[in-house]
Parts: sequence; C-alpha cells; structure tokens
Amino acid sequence: MCGEMKTVNSLSGGKTSSYIAAHYPADYNVFSLVRTCDKKCMFPDSKIRQEVSDRLGTEFIGTLEDDTIIYTMIDLEQYIGQKIDWVTGKTFDEIIIRKDKKYLPNVTQRFCTTEMKLQPIFDWWRKEIGKPVQTRIGYRANEQSRAKTMLSKINKKGLLEMKAIVGKRNGITNQNKWAYIEWQKPMFPLIKDNIYKDSIEKYWEDKSVRFAYMNNCVGCFHRSPILLKHLSDKHPNKFEWFINAEQETGDNVRTFKSGMTYKEIKNSLKQTSLFDDDFNECDSGYCGI
Repeated sequence: MCGEMKTVNSLSGGKTSSYIAAHYPADYNVFSLVRTCDKKCMFPDSKIRQEVSDRLGTEFIGTLEDDTIIYTMIDLEQYIGQKIDWVTGKTFDEIIIRKDKKYLPNVTQRFCTTEMKLQPIFDWWRKEIGKPVQTRIGYRANEQSRAKTMLSKINKKGLLEMKAIVGKRNGITNQNKWAYIEWQKPMFPLIKDNIYKDSIEKYWEDKSVRFAYMNNCVGCFHRSPILLKHLSDKHPNKFEWFINAEQETGDNVRTFKSGMTYKEIKNSLKQTSLFDDDFNECDSGYCGI
C-alpha cells in the first residue's frame, strides 16, 4: 500500500521543512499561509501581494507570520525546481469569532493550527488527490518525542484521520453527515537519516533562499514571554494585532497565554538575551516552530 501512495512534503517556510523539500523530492509540495485582513499588517510589495493572491485564489492582504516567509516560498520553489501549492483557509480574524464572541486559541485549544494550517491542506488534498498519501513531516533527529506524539494518533492502518462533511444526513438538507477520512501516513525522514539542526543550518548558509528570523505567527502562544517581547519589538504592527485580539474579548478578558496579557508582555518585560530554551515548540507538525 505504501509503495502506491503519492508523497507530499508539508512545508512551513522554515529551514527544516525546506531542507526536506530540497533533499526528499515528493509528488507534491504544499504550504499553508496564515492570513489577516488587518491592513495595518499589509504586505508592503503590491506586486508580490497580487502574486500571492493569484496563487491562493483569494485576496491576500497580509500575514501574521514574518513577511519574509513569502519570499522564502518563492525562492524555495525556484531552488528545488518544483511547483509548490499554496493554500489558505479562513483568516486569523475570522477564526477567533464564534457566535459573535471572540475566543482565542491557547495551548489547550489550538484551533488556530487546525483551521489555518491543517484544514486548508486537507481540503487541498481532498480536491487534488483524494487517496491516502505519505506526508513528510519536518521533525529532526532529536525530536523523536514529537514524532511519537503524532504516531499515537494513527489508526490501525497507520493512517491519520480527519473529521469531515461527507454529505447530508438521510436526505435532510440542513443536517451535515460527518465521517472520519483516512488521508495521510506521517513520515519522518530526518529522524530516519539522523539529521540534526546544525546540519540543516549549515546547508542553507550559502544558498539563495531567504529565511525569516523565525517562521510561524509572530504572537504564537507556544513561545516564551521573553521571545514574544523580542518579537513585539521586531514586528510591532503584527504584535499589536494579538494585543487587540485579547482586549476585544470583552470584560472577562481572554488571553493567549495563561496569567499574562500580550500588552503586559510588550510593556513590562525588559529585553534580554535569548537562549535555546526560549524557543518553545508544539507538536502539530504543520506550523514549523
């Protein structure tokens, strides 16, 4: 069964998943972009903005990731000589509105990853392929625990499933019928080939692909307060989006991180040197922290 599967490289815009694209050619390369409709976060180059809109098939105003990620994916496509499929879902502005109230994702409710990364890739897969695929995930040799977490979710066939609408319930037009669809077999080539971060960093040193200081959303709640403070200084407009999102949740203010608002992080913390321990990680496999 595995030999018949198409292969997909899941790209985040970071050096690790880009390394996979460069060293492990696949039938498909796919990248899911986080968008915002906030014009304060508008991507500065109007020509590139239109190109991204054309690739996505929907309007691109800006992203809450580092803008450099756009150039990363354009450069990477040229470098590997293969098409990269760009996909996107709802904007971040849209996913936090639930029944006229604002709800913010956090470490226990990571619906941002599901709705802005995983769901768009699933929808693309369902339209373009429709059969289970081998998906290369960018976990490095020292990240076996993250791989085990993902593998704990596979079914007896070794496949991950996604809950999706498959029709209407018994002909009732206003009730959807849901089912779990088998769609991907996660693969970890960097773990298999014992590839560590230092090898990946060294590889990209003299290559023509531009990378962000850090990819993924500027205000990702998996990051430490110290790192978030640093990013608030580096990307003030984007970080302001996260501050406003918290403040607009009403009298009972909801926060991305427990016990501290992003406004407090921006205004109260002193800038310090960053160490490896400040770069927290999640185990989703799609955001690329």
